[in-house]
Amino acid sequence: MTKNARPRSTKLNTRRRPSRCLRLAVTGTVLVSSFAMTVGSAAAAVPTFPDNLLVFPNRDFVSVAGYQSHVGETALLEVTRPGVGIVGSATSVVQSGDVAFEVNHPGGVCWGNGTELKITPDILPGDKLTISFAGSAVGDTTVQDAYAIEPPAYVAGSNTFTVNGHIAASVDRTMVEQRTVNPELTSTAIARRDIRAIPGPLTPAARGGYSSSLEFAGETFTATYVFDDPANAAIAATGGGERLMTWQAVDAAANRQGVTIAEADQLGGPGMGGCPNGPLQSGPVGPTAVSAVNVPGGIKVTWTPAVATPGTPAITGYRVTAVGQTVTGNEQVEIGRRISSQAAKATTITGLSSTETYGVEVVSVSSVGETFPSVRAIPVTDTTAPIASAAPAGGSFAVPQQVTLSANEPGSELYYTTDGTDPALGDVLSPSAVHYTAAITISANTTLKYLAFDPAGNTSTIGTQVYVITNTPLPAAPVLGSSAVGQNEVTLNWSSNDPSVTKYSVQAYDQAGAPVGAARETAASTITISGLAADTPYLFTVKAQNVNGFGPESAKIGPLVPLGAVVANAGPDQRIARKTTASTVTLTGAGSTAGASYLWEQVTTGPTDPDKVALSGTGTLSPSFVLPLYKYPMTNNSLTFRLTVMSPAGIRTDLVSVTPVPDQVVIGTAKWKLGDMRVTGDSTVVGGTITVHRGSLAGAAAGQAPVTLAVLPVTGGVFDMRARNAAAGTTNPITVWIESTLGGTAGPFPVANG
Repeated sequence: MTKNARPRSTKLNTRRRPSRCLRLAVTGTVLVSSFAMTVGSAAAAVPTFPDNLLVFPNRDFVSVAGYQSHVGETALLEVTRPGVGIVGSATSVVQSGDVAFEVNHPGGVCWGNGTELKITPDILPGDKLTISFAGSAVGDTTVQDAYAIEPPAYVAGSNTFTVNGHIAASVDRTMVEQRTVNPELTSTAIARRDIRAIPGPLTPAARGGYSSSLEFAGETFTATYVFDDPANAAIAATGGGERLMTWQAVDAAANRQGVTIAEADQLGGPGMGGCPNGPLQSGPVGPTAVSAVNVPGGIKVTWTPAVATPGTPAITGYRVTAVGQTVTGNEQVEIGRRISSQAAKATTITGLSSTETYGVEVVSVSSVGETFPSVRAIPVTDTTAPIASAAPAGGSFAVPQQVTLSANEPGSELYYTTDGTDPALGDVLSPSAVHYTAAITISANTTLKYLAFDPAGNTSTIGTQVYVITNTPLPAAPVLGSSAVGQNEVTLNWSSNDPSVTKYSVQAYDQAGAPVGAARETAASTITISGLAADTPYLFTVKAQNVNGFGPESAKIGPLVPLGAVVANAGPDQRIARKTTASTVTLTGAGSTAGASYLWEQVTTGPTDPDKVALSGTGTLSPSFVLPLYKYPMTNNSLTFRLTVMSPAGIRTDLVSVTPVPDQVVIGTAKWKLGDMRVTGDSTVVGGTITVHRGSLAGAAAGQAPVTLAVLPVTGGVFDMRARNAAAGTTNPITVWIESTLGGTAGPFPVANG
């Protein structure tokens, strides 16, 4: 496989159908409506099906699946390394389809797209990839520490070979699969492009041709393959690409979530032309704020130290060069300094000619080279004194202050005293002067004096600030707790552990963030705010006050919607798994106005809506309907019901949706010959009935077959429909579709002759 060839395993966990390669052995019947996660080393935010993050660390490539509720939105994908920070990032607009977008793969975007971090990260085990929208993270995946080692152990002529590799103790041994890929296997008895091994003893492959096992010893694994035909062993062992797939979670439908696919034969770095280099392929970033001034005996050069881009080699120092501007015989004189300290921020170049004019070049140095292009400056003669300042300025403060000093000229050095004495007399420092390197903590009444020396040696005037620290801090923001809505009112509760609090102030906001009315004050830790508009969303904050004043506001809580005189509550939306028999679904209007008249209706597209159901008890608070077995042209679209509540005080409506959750079906094979047609496949749920249609879902039915329990290690159910004689038809239908009585559909699928 070439470096940029896309393995089929990238098409995982799509919205159209589950990929068999993401199934883990799950005993018994699986209901798609159950999404309880079985987690090994998973983080709390591992995506749930159909969303997924698939990481190919060897190629520094990520495939983002699903996220179809965000189509058209811009996603931010970040790679965070423990102890380092963000080492890679990219943005992309989510596309419709199985794959939302890809990063560092042809057809996708480069790392650095839409962000300031223009580097292709070297993705490593332990890195966390996080996807977010509008600043809110919606899922993350941690790269697992496990990989295969090439080449496999194989003796020519043998029917056996083994693949060995590393698997860290942190990796869940039940969530591992080893694969060896070679497209030449498709024309053999293996009949597919790869062979696979899952944890456990030697077990025959479901399609035949070989047996495999996957065993662990400490932090190593061994995948063993025994072939029925030694020739196939040679094909697999000599032309294959070894892979190790690990995942962080598996849901009840056997979908593998948070997937790492380590590919032993792939290389990292930019996956396509135009993408930025990797961390070991470019020189370091240069220093900033470089300035140069003429001083007696030379040129003084100052700069702000460079900070290495996360994930790249450390900056070890700088090279500072004065370049003579006179050209003699195609040559210019260079005189400079090499500084072996990342924190260095100044040097003076001496030994220069008094009759020459110079320019200055500064570069950072690291193990992969130097900054290119260099950062340049033209030396100037400076006779202007710098201006020094302090922030915050002096005054009275309830808490200790962190005071920062600065000067208006880059490269200036600052000195200060806190005992009221001057830090210098003229240009001579006093014994009590302190060199300023970081913010100054002022925790008591203090007179701060300070001054600056610019790179040319000019001295600022001495600044003075007086700070009075009362040490009576303002209270922290209270913590909002439970809330409740009533008729035209909202009740809020909060807590504060600060005994200095004397009262609280509560402010209401509209959804745009504008204040609504005046703040309400109370000495209690609860308040009921009345007089609010019914059916209107509000946000609320609370802040606490003590003798020093009000502290900061809490985070907004809401939106909270006060009730009107009439309340219609159609209950929570429901997801109902289609079952093997028609099932009753009950709606609830609990919480609606008591003693009123009620009317439930299904919202349909018209009299011929294929999803229309017969609703019983439409005048009660608990109507019901029967969810029938699926039959085309029915769909799995959400069923919407409207509750209308009528009373002398008014009329209100509310909507609720009931979403049928189908099984997931896959066609495995379809063959036809005169008088005989056979279609096989599998389903996530046992007990349904599969109908095979010729040509399209609206086409004639060729036959039906039940879904029965699959034989381990295959999970879920399988079906085998065989039509003979007239039912098989006199011509090849070219394609077939299938539908399940549990709602799943698949097709078109090509029908082979023979």
